[in-house]
Amino acid sequence: MKLWNKKDLLNKKIEKFTIGEDRINDLYLAKYDVIASLAHAKMLKKVSIINSKELKALEYELIKIKKDIKDGKFEIENKFEDVHSKIESILTEKLGEAGKKIHTGRSRNDQVLVATQLYLKDEINKIKSLTKELFNVLIDLSKKNKDHLLPGYTHLQVAMPSSFGLWFSAYAESLIDDVMYLNTAFKINDQNPLGSAAGYGSSFNIDRDFTTKELGFKELKYNVVSSQMNRGKVEKSVAIAIGSIASTLSKLSSDICFYMSQELNFISFPEDVTTGSSIMPHKKNPDVFELIRGKCNMIQSLANEFNHISLNLFSGYHRDLQLFKGKIIESINEIKNCLEIICFTIQKIKIRKNILDDDKYKYIYSVENLNNLVNNGMAFRDAYLKISDDIKKNNFIPNKKLDHTLKGSLGNLCLKEIKLKMEKTMKLN
Repeated sequence: MKLWNKKDLLNKKIEKFTIGEDRINDLYLAKYDVIASLAHAKMLKKVSIINSKELKALEYELIKIKKDIKDGKFEIENKFEDVHSKIESILTEKLGEAGKKIHTGRSRNDQVLVATQLYLKDEINKIKSLTKELFNVLIDLSKKNKDHLLPGYTHLQVAMPSSFGLWFSAYAESLIDDVMYLNTAFKINDQNPLGSAAGYGSSFNIDRDFTTKELGFKELKYNVVSSQMNRGKVEKSVAIAIGSIASTLSKLSSDICFYMSQELNFISFPEDVTTGSSIMPHKKNPDVFELIRGKCNMIQSLANEFNHISLNLFSGYHRDLQLFKGKIIESINEIKNCLEIICFTIQKIKIRKNILDDDKYKYIYSVENLNNLVNNGMAFRDAYLKISDDIKKNNFIPNKKLDHTLKGSLGNLCLKEIKLKMEKTMKLN
């Protein structure tokens, strides 16, 4: 069944190609199509297009469909083009004329948009919760390891002293920026497109303000052409947001792989989260973090892929936009999976202590020696030249007496302020 086809004349090869994976992807949207249809039916009753008896019958059948979806009993068979045609077919079969009336005042275009936006809003909140869980773990690890020093690197060269506390909390605070992106994506999706129909509105006396409140949208997408122009943009907003999270997770995973190398051996993980080699008995490989890095790099490419799909499209609907659906669903599932697995594994991390005691890191204290000279009255540029000359002549002796002060400064992590910042950001939808 196709909502647009009067006679079943479409070539089967064309049908298969144009439908693609929609039947599979639409299972993610099915619940939201029912929710939108319930609101639409109530609005049709309000404006006297259907009567109370018809509304009651539609509500009863839609709630039954919603329960089947929840119980995993809902299927979209090959004879149906998508979830929208399946649900309308059920309603028509069960209710006759009342079922045929459900599509009044809407198009498959705004049906897809409203279901997609309701889905994306829910998924954004789920991703935010998972991000907050990882944030909490990183804050706890930061507090626990604030006094354990770690070499800081620039250009992959040893630079200045850092600490594991600083490292963990850096990624925690970075996640706050990622939540800000999610909040922006949520706001873009929190505008009701229902009633824009195929992008040019409807001559029926529909009440779009009613469905906006009924569906929990913050506001209405007023211009009907603008509503349809948001197809692709709403998905891209989420792609940008999860791409930001993916960037954070990818960088964290790279750090972990680097720190786990035998040459550094800053951190380790138990055998239940590492893998081995088929021929090298000594290997403990960070496969999970390498896969997170690879998956997250793929997610980061999604927004650019969306840019290319929609490149130079005119206003109004184009079938190209169907391609956004499966890609955003897949990437949402992937980022949630990555957040869950990194949150689980990083709690098992083991930190090596006293790393900076190794003589190869002695030059890491050069800035502290320089600052000590400045604090004792020497001009900064003169102090810089003196320390540089000491290093060249192999006369540099790190001032270990500064170690306590250094730990104090690096241990001042402002965790309370960072946690408060996250709490505020989480509430900004």
